[in-house]
Amino acid sequence: MQPTRALLACGAAAGPLFIATVLIQDYTRPGFDPRRQPLSLLSLGDLGWIQIADFVVTGLLYVAGAVGMRRALHPGRGGTWGPLLIGTFGAGLIIAGIFRTAPGWGYPQGAPAGVPGSTDVSHVLHGAGFFVVLVSLVAACFVFARRFAAQGERRWALACAATGVALPTIYVLSGVLSERGDDAQPLSLLLRLLAVVGWGWASLLAVRLRREVS
Repeated sequence: MQPTRALLACGAAAGPLFIATVLIQDYTRPGFDPRRQPLSLLSLGDLGWIQIADFVVTGLLYVAGAVGMRRALHPGRGGTWGPLLIGTFGAGLIIAGIFRTAPGWGYPQGAPAGVPGSTDVSHVLHGAGFFVVLVSLVAACFVFARRFAAQGERRWALACAATGVALPTIYVLSGVLSERGDDAQPLSLLLRLLAVVGWGWASLLAVRLRREVS
């Protein structure tokens, strides 16, 4: 069981690594304001390679964690679709890292002050990667909610279901609030909250399953 535990440890470490890397950049990157600018913009500029690596490495860790989940759960309930969706979530992060978003929201210096209007292939594929991330993560929440409910673990079932509802709600609210103007602050901060809730849930899930393996 040691390889399984090691793979699940990768998934457990992925969320904290991603969030910590983003927070460090938020407050050290010259000219970057986390109150106004979405975290994907950290992939741009001379230091953009740091956030690109953050996306890709985090995605690979979640893919490894998904393999561990498959080993731990298959052929039991949730043992097929749960790991597959977590792996897809990781793949979406890798796509979002390889393909960068377009400049906007005033970053990098000289970029348009508003929403990026680019139809560049990289920008479109970055958005597609984020779509994959959100959809697969929400679906995984409900797959695991069902699994824990069937096992009589109500707290975990409720936590998974609540996360599955919270993620699209936060995303929708970020779009609604950003249309009000307000210097784009709601959009940026709510999308960071989305990452904290979603990535955090996936990593806590890996910790929980690692204990089951123990």
